[in-house]
Amino acid sequence: MKIIDLSHEIYHGMPTFPLDPPTEVLVHHTIASMKYNITRLVMSTHLGTHLDAPYHFFDAGRTVDKLDLNKCVGPARMVRLTNKGPNSEITVADLKRYETYFEPHARIILNVGWYKRFPDDLFFNEMPGITVDCAKWIAGKRIAMLGLDIPGVHPQHWEEVHQILLKAEIVIVEALNNLDNLSSDAFFFVALPLKIRGRDGSPVRAIGIEDLW
Repeated sequence: MKIIDLSHEIYHGMPTFPLDPPTEVLVHHTIASMKYNITRLVMSTHLGTHLDAPYHFFDAGRTVDKLDLNKCVGPARMVRLTNKGPNSEITVADLKRYETYFEPHARIILNVGWYKRFPDDLFFNEMPGITVDCAKWIAGKRIAMLGLDIPGVHPQHWEEVHQILLKAEIVIVEALNNLDNLSSDAFFFVALPLKIRGRDGSPVRAIGIEDLW
């Protein structure tokens, strides 16, 4: 069994979207002060590699502690779209040739190669995005999870695209890392959220597992 870490590390001052809480990883006690090390974390639920629950955009939506974890764990297929540059869009035409991957309850990962831009400013400011029509096409396929190596779904149409996908109960995992370290486009995927009561999302430790059997 081979485990590939697909997550960004979390560190003090880690960049995030401009209006999100700043990232603080602070020493609270040390061996010298209390005979053990303990750290205080202050961060967004959507920091780094993270997961969106429907409550993120719908007050009546399912919260992160109520998600069906089967959507977050299981066989996944990766779609490689590494020709996408800054401010480009992911369209239905891009995904049509992979249509057989988009079965009901499937877990789909879009590899744009964008994770390599982190932590440059353009990672957030000039990211590619999923068009509204493409989001509707994905939602109509009734997949379980959509993973992305971009930090959001679209730089301008983020509200509508999020609403389309989350209304369809598709779990969105954003800002995946190291996708090119996977040797195959078919692998076992794990991205479990923290069980935060009644909230909108959570950082995840995402991994891909190869040679599981």
